[in-house]
Amino acid sequence: MGEDRHIVVIDDEPDMLETCARVIHRMGYKCTTYEDSCEALEEIHKLQPDLIITDIKMPKCDGFEVLEKAKVCVPEARVIVITGYASVDSAVQAMKEGAYDYLSKPFPIEQLQLTINKALQHIALTEENQLLRAQLQEGLNTDNIIGARGGLQDVFATIGKISNSDASILILGESGTGKEVIARAIHKNSRRSTGPFIPVDCASLPENLLESELFGYERGAFTGANNTKQGLLEMAHGGTLFLDELGELTLAMQAKLLRTLEERAIRRVGGNRLINIDIRVLAATNRDLEKAVRTKEFREDLYYRINVITLKLPILHERQQDIPLLVNHFCKKFSQDMDKKVGGFTPEAMKTMKSYSWPGNIRELRNVVERAISLSESEMVEITDLPEKVIAEQKKILPEQENLGDLSFHEAKDLWLKKFEVKYMKELLDKHNGNITQAAKSAGIDRKTIHRLMNKYDLQR
Repeated sequence: MGEDRHIVVIDDEPDMLETCARVIHRMGYKCTTYEDSCEALEEIHKLQPDLIITDIKMPKCDGFEVLEKAKVCVPEARVIVITGYASVDSAVQAMKEGAYDYLSKPFPIEQLQLTINKALQHIALTEENQLLRAQLQEGLNTDNIIGARGGLQDVFATIGKISNSDASILILGESGTGKEVIARAIHKNSRRSTGPFIPVDCASLPENLLESELFGYERGAFTGANNTKQGLLEMAHGGTLFLDELGELTLAMQAKLLRTLEERAIRRVGGNRLINIDIRVLAATNRDLEKAVRTKEFREDLYYRINVITLKLPILHERQQDIPLLVNHFCKKFSQDMDKKVGGFTPEAMKTMKSYSWPGNIRELRNVVERAISLSESEMVEITDLPEKVIAEQKKILPEQENLGDLSFHEAKDLWLKKFEVKYMKELLDKHNGNITQAAKSAGIDRKTIHRLMNKYDLQR
């Protein structure tokens, strides 16, 4: 660790700042102190500290505001709050809202050192886990799986268990959630990693061309077949075949694919001899294949042949905690690519990014960040740098009604009740990271009420 670690201390008492700075420097870490908490809030995004130590009660901006901004601007930083004995309850509340630990005044120097070391060790452990994930993803385009929080933890745990198996895997997820990236990660970490990884987009080619692409053809099999050509199935021998958009295959092609998987052999178009193949099959789709089986649009036998193990990728809207990480990752990437000094997104811009529903998932977020970096003329991306659709979505749920006098009493009352319910539910769910049980307990209502309001206003966790 050493001097690579940067700690920011915020307190309106100069003696406390001097004591903390002396201890931190003696421990070998860089320290920046602020007596003015509002000034500190303006500087945090530039400094990108590893650890923030802040008093709770300060005359201008309090510790809760520091904590809120830190979660947006430096989401990977840890925050330690300082409080007097009379306000320990406030410190406990701060921990519920994301603080790492708290110190009660007056505290001995040894306790300060111990708490700092614990926080930095926690950061080091997190970084080690990220490094292990990076090693898992080494050599891949991992843009779509930055963060690895929430549902992605389960995905990576499953990858670790199944990579060395030859079982067929069906990867489910909406467009833009990173299905091919996950497939490549499975291949990269399997015993077939030295073999080829052959992706096939089942939706991009018509049936007649797809057949010749998959199975290959013999010379003279059809007009224009002047030479024998290997198919993708044959090229995947000893490696992994990835069938993207599997649900778009016609029933006839499904039958041919099923026979190939059962016999582990192919016959080229226009050929008579069987060619043995040794492949592992990974498939992906954004369609509901179970429904397609019920409606006879997809073969049941092929479904169960492919779907030995199911891997479901969460949509970005279900990974709200990852949005700041993804935004910061792409911001850094595109700033370097464009040789621009853009340090991040303002709190208002980041809040807007977090509130957007991201129907195009990570692919759409990447495009929005690239556009914002291109347009930005300052060190921070402003709301005005974001596309109108991203800005406007916050206003979609309930349009503003400035002239309430044009409405009846009951209409105006209903409008403001809806505004209250939407705002309260969004803040409640955000506070508890989408945990409905904790949100219900905190709000003093039952889970059914929360589900009803979420469905009523189409709110996500």
